[in-house]
Amino acid sequence: MTLSGKRVLITGGGSGAGADLARGFAAAGAEVVISGRRLGPLEAVAKATGARVVQADVTDETSVAAMFAAAGPCDIVIANAGAADSAPMQKTTLDQWNAMIAVNLTGVFLTFREGLRQMPGWGRLVAVASSAGLKGYAKIVPYASAKHGVIGIVRSLSLEVAKGKITVNAICPGFLDTPMTDHSIDVIAAKTGRSLTEARAALEGLSPQNRLYQPAEVTAAALYLCGPGSEGINGVALPITGGEV
Repeated sequence: MTLSGKRVLITGGGSGAGADLARGFAAAGAEVVISGRRLGPLEAVAKATGARVVQADVTDETSVAAMFAAAGPCDIVIANAGAADSAPMQKTTLDQWNAMIAVNLTGVFLTFREGLRQMPGWGRLVAVASSAGLKGYAKIVPYASAKHGVIGIVRSLSLEVAKGKITVNAICPGFLDTPMTDHSIDVIAAKTGRSLTEARAALEGLSPQNRLYQPAEVTAAALYLCGPGSEGINGVALPITGGEV
């Protein structure tokens, strides 16, 4: 498969799934633009993949508009930027709620809206959501709420664009083997007194396959959704969960 001649913008492109997406789309021949708030990690990924870098904050409307202006018209937009946090509902602050909604939901809304505005006719909008957008998990009410909202965006927007050549889909992985999950493991260990190995095993145990998923699995799904033969896949929340959902 080749995506030669296509320009792809990947938010949250400095680490984890975003970095692997940059690698995969560059290997498929696409022109890759990665964005994020931290310039250092973005530049490291750019050096390894040949991607262009645009520093941006997806929670800020003006910044998102400037991101697309700098990137140029994009055929493929992957809203991958996100963050995670956890706390029991009774201890969840409004600031925690607002932060999770801002980056995980508003960020997708702003990215998709601006991406759609400048899309040249044919296009692919892909959100990297989460299994938490398809089911509930304890102690992540704001995060799960935001990811459920992303699925709502995908399903509604897909109907708006269905008569043209643009599709809108979501990829919903379980816990990925990324630095963000490493942070979650650190938090679990600190709050429960478990070892890091035990905390990691607890997250692996949520999968019927008893493992964390690899960023390359997200990349493979995204390449399929953006490649030939995927034209009828629209409004789908694709789970990478080993059968959990």
